[in-house]
Amino acid sequence: MKTKKFIISGGGTGGHIYPAIAIANELKLRFPEAEFLFVGAKDKMEMQKVPQAGYNIKGLWIAGLQRKLTLKNAMFPFKLLSSLSKSFQILKQFKPDVVIGTGGFASGAVLKVANMLRIPTVVQEQNSYPGITNKLLAKKASSICVAYENLERFFPKEKIKLTGNPVRQDLISVENKREEAIAYFNLDKAKKTLLVLGGSLGARRINQLMAREIEFLKQLDLQIIWQCGKLYFDEYQKYNAANVQVVSFIDRMDLVYASADFIISRSGASSVSELCIVGKPTIFVPSPNVAEDHQTKNAKAICDRNGAILIKESDLDNQFKTVFEELVSDGEKQRQLSENIKKLALPNATKDIVEEIIKLIK
Repeated sequence: MKTKKFIISGGGTGGHIYPAIAIANELKLRFPEAEFLFVGAKDKMEMQKVPQAGYNIKGLWIAGLQRKLTLKNAMFPFKLLSSLSKSFQILKQFKPDVVIGTGGFASGAVLKVANMLRIPTVVQEQNSYPGITNKLLAKKASSICVAYENLERFFPKEKIKLTGNPVRQDLISVENKREEAIAYFNLDKAKKTLLVLGGSLGARRINQLMAREIEFLKQLDLQIIWQCGKLYFDEYQKYNAANVQVVSFIDRMDLVYASADFIISRSGASSVSELCIVGKPTIFVPSPNVAEDHQTKNAKAICDRNGAILIKESDLDNQFKTVFEELVSDGEKQRQLSENIKKLALPNATKDIVEEIIKLIK
């Protein structure tokens, strides 16, 4: 029997890389003999993260268009041609059965060439508002796996499969880990815990909010785990105190979610998918500095179903205190938000995406 071969491309951010690795791991369980090759952008984080996960990766010379006139933009046509040409060489040499793209500029070049060579392609779209790369690739893709409903206005309806985003499997039953979590983070089980997440690099505006409101939060008798991001740790570690733990990064996300009673978070696609599974009362503070303002759209998709609360960065100063105090004092609201966000969870996403890929091999 011929060895199955898969090319997986995605990167630029953890939100594209993590799903790509999760899909590869699941395919490997189904086809232990299969060969895998990742394709990423030369100087981006996938060049470290993918080999750490045990897979080979090749890098393309590609970057996105800047929003203003820069020298980098002048180089874009050359980078694009170089990436298309290298993608052609890679595909011809490796001869994959299926090519899977999880987003990012490298995946655009690889899937474009795969479509030209008539190799089946799967697009995995994590956001409620697709980026330009996936919109362009969708017309020729064999299958499009999405995490939100109502994406027919961007993609051909007959190709869409609602699968959800791959998430860490250890998040699926965090309810049973509360005791372990309280011990791990050395928390007081009599107090409620607020978890603040700014993403691996951190979120400046959320950090500023925390620094400003830390006394107010202490008055509510909460204990706080504040993940400020590695870019900001030096600036904010001075806020470490009896009931405040300031950390740059969290290794055990399953335990930190298990310990939390309230969560303040950005609304990138993978965070939103995780928070749906975890099902805790959440306030989303979307980053306004992302393409197509997709974080606001991701958060709105949940908040429109009364599954979370959305506060824009520009409204934090005048809304946060009131909104948060109301949430902490209203047990019924907490219960409703938890119930509603859990209804939107799609915990079998990775398996469902892999089922779509297997259909294309057959």
